[in-house]
Amino acid sequence: MSLFITFEGIEGCGKTTQINLLAAFLKKKECPFLLTREPGGTKIGEKIRQILLSSDHAGMEPMTELFLYVADRIQHYRQVIAPALRDGKTVICDRFADATTVYQGFGRGLDLAWIEGVHARALENIKPDLTFLLDLPVEVGLKRAWKRLEKDKTEEDRFEKEALDFHRRIRDGYLTLARNEPGRIIVLDGMKEEGALHREIVSHLPCSLQG
Repeated sequence: MSLFITFEGIEGCGKTTQINLLAAFLKKKECPFLLTREPGGTKIGEKIRQILLSSDHAGMEPMTELFLYVADRIQHYRQVIAPALRDGKTVICDRFADATTVYQGFGRGLDLAWIEGVHARALENIKPDLTFLLDLPVEVGLKRAWKRLEKDKTEEDRFEKEALDFHRRIRDGYLTLARNEPGRIIVLDGMKEEGALHREIVSHLPCSLQG
């Protein structure tokens, strides 16, 4: 049985760690799965990612940003995600359409209904089956994010350099989405110890995946 799982949250919320732990869990259970991310996930998407996440492009217009994310998502969904789901795999994706609603809608101030309409046309209203939202204070998340950036020596720091109020709007936006879709979006405490958080995530999986 295919399942589309996404992880969302502010910068530095711990998504990467929990995604890798879940992937290791599914591998041990011999459950077929695909691990992917946005922006990226395809050759075209990785090029778009370089544009979107580099602080060299700090002056990007919000509408430009939105359409680059949508372009990446169309390519990603049709070329990677949809085929994997058709093959019966569990797809684990680091961010999806919720991120665009939050970052470009709540964060940049673009009209939420308009963004929803764009997604409806681009993706035919496709949504994940299950979304894990890792929540924690923005100050904690940003401290973690900068520590990771310094360790990895990456230049993907455009969003980390945004003002604190921007990141607070992102967190509030995510929590708003979770209140609107409690059946799909599961809010988890990103301050919890990694192992305990992983076990909580596994507990929310369908019994067929828990083994």
